[in-house]
Amino acid sequence: AAHLVRSAVGAVVGRDHAQVLQPRGRCVAIDGGAVTIVRYRIEHETRYEHDGLASTSQHVACLAPRPLPHQRVLAHELEITPAPIAQQARTDYFGNTLCQFSILTPYSVMRVVSRSRVELDVEQQPPDPAQSPAWETVRERLLYRGRAPLNPATEFSYASPFTPVSADVQAFARTMFTPGRPMLDAALELMHHIHETFAFDPAATSVATPLSEVLAEKRGVCQDFAHLQIAALRALGLPARYVSGYLETLPPPGQEKLVGSDASHAWISFFCPGIGWIDVDP
Repeated sequence: AAHLVRSAVGAVVGRDHAQVLQPRGRCVAIDGGAVTIVRYRIEHETRYEHDGLASTSQHVACLAPRPLPHQRVLAHELEITPAPIAQQARTDYFGNTLCQFSILTPYSVMRVVSRSRVELDVEQQPPDPAQSPAWETVRERLLYRGRAPLNPATEFSYASPFTPVSADVQAFARTMFTPGRPMLDAALELMHHIHETFAFDPAATSVATPLSEVLAEKRGVCQDFAHLQIAALRALGLPARYVSGYLETLPPPGQEKLVGSDASHAWISFFCPGIGWIDVDP
């Protein structure tokens, strides 16, 4: 279902804004009290298999959860097979932790296992969408003006190769962003509109499918829908950015949860002054 998330792993929300920023199924602790912190252990395996031998290879891995105001990384490690000859961690311009490594040993199978432990705060008082500022006010407050201080969020207001701004995308966004509408209220409606009118179809798109085709055909996968909502917000001059993480799933009633049943996922985050970055998942 469409939902709004506050963390990089395992938080889910539905239409009722009273549930915004609440992790699914964890609102009450075993002792009956309110849950304030949730901890996750994450294991992510990436495997490359070649028909022949790869003699040498250079890689950049972006697998480390990033520290956020509501998210703390308790531990993170990479297990790489075959062992790299060189390995170095760095932080990119956007604050993501990257690991660059080189393998000189010939191989037909390469395996990279990321293991992380993450602690998340549970939001107890979610914002009221109707009380957020009008979207035009947000745009004006974050508009870049020469020689004036720059809000870092403003950098996410512009088009990019995967989120091109067009007249069609802007017209699509304006059906939800009517004059004077509260920012969070309109963004949530846009999220639900994409979820309810676009079909999830893994065969419909590839990484090379242009956003114009996704908008016209109304089919795609989570990455396509995330790029569409980002482009729609940026077409109105509003900051939005791409987020990748993990989606926690629950087994059918009476069945045990299986290791590997959860999935990596993509969603978006938009900025609202006075609230900060808010993640929504179309």
